[in-house]
Amino acid sequence: MLKAEIIAIGSEMLTPYRTDTNSLWLTERLNSVGIGVQIKTVVGDDEPLLEEAIRDALRRSDVIISTGGLGPTEDDVTRKVFSRVTGRQLTLDYEVLEAIRKRLTSRGYKMTPNNERQALVPRGSTLLANPNGTAPGLKMEQDGKLIVLLPGPPRENQPMFNELVMPDLEKMSRGVRIAKRLLKVTGIGESQLDDQIAPIYTQYTNPATTILFTDSEIELHITATAESVARAEDLVEDLVDKLEEKIGDNLYSTTGQTLEEVIGDRLRLKRYTVATAESCTGGLVAERITQVPGSSDYFLGSIVSYTNEVKTALLGVPARLIDTHGPVSGEVAEAMARGIKERTGATIGLSVTGVAGPAGGTTAVPVGTVYIGLADDVMTSNRRLILPGDRHLIRWRASTAALEMVRRRYLL
Repeated sequence: MLKAEIIAIGSEMLTPYRTDTNSLWLTERLNSVGIGVQIKTVVGDDEPLLEEAIRDALRRSDVIISTGGLGPTEDDVTRKVFSRVTGRQLTLDYEVLEAIRKRLTSRGYKMTPNNERQALVPRGSTLLANPNGTAPGLKMEQDGKLIVLLPGPPRENQPMFNELVMPDLEKMSRGVRIAKRLLKVTGIGESQLDDQIAPIYTQYTNPATTILFTDSEIELHITATAESVARAEDLVEDLVDKLEEKIGDNLYSTTGQTLEEVIGDRLRLKRYTVATAESCTGGLVAERITQVPGSSDYFLGSIVSYTNEVKTALLGVPARLIDTHGPVSGEVAEAMARGIKERTGATIGLSVTGVAGPAGGTTAVPVGTVYIGLADDVMTSNRRLILPGDRHLIRWRASTAALEMVRRRYLL
């Protein structure tokens, strides 16, 4: 399989305010034609460091794609450094210069001398037209390797890449294709899961399996390569079937769906509705449910009852129940779930109450204690959890536990 490398260029990419989204998009496109991305590098507008990154990329990769640094300012050094590394002279292309001039003047801008930098072309390279911006892209071959220089803005580089670079990559890949599958697991630890499934996936070199732990769930990334997409999909399917059987109920998606999407599909199918009453999660469960388009089919509403008084006034939780058991208790969680169900007419009432920290915990109810309540026409129940992590993680994991409680009640 051919190896690709992506170099994102620009000092702004090394600040807390910008994210390199180009590499994610390019990786998907490269993978679609059977080319694996081995390394991604972010380099500032520093000529020596960029030169080092380019030389390293040429040494180890078959395809090198850069984004950014093709603008008109002094810190746009991409052309200069790539030309130096590849031993190509930069020459001014007057047709490109005239096209830049026309584009700027048609929009009421005055062309300045520094715009000439965008018309400098390494000898022997191919220009990539940019109808969405002033900076053309560039494509060149070096010792049997393909080098592509793309502008930074996605609205410019994505059409350019699809139309003018993808045909070359399809030829280079020699018919190798990649198939991927994303499995999602919750309710089990990473080490416990790996202990279950390692005897299965380690028997395969193709597909390859990668395990990734997120804030509250585990992802299994299955990747296969073959001479056709259909064959690669068959290889993936064979392993997924074995993993699915072994993991059992803790596997909630084999297609990359989120937990809230899986729940939404089933609620819509059953024509059930749900409403939430939240304390420590502050509406996070409702926010996750309503991220799914069409969730108005099954989600009725939510009450964020952060104080005891609101629990009593809006949800009807008896004050004596709170005084007796405390606001963070199974009894109060169940009362909250019943209250929101009764007040909205939902099929399902779902509640969360807990201590997210960092303060507020006691010996009896430490930080991370969370109760999930669920009420429907058949029963009312609660689940107690002690969740690790900081405030963000506790709240997120509590919201996942609430959604998972719905999944297990109505999907299994």
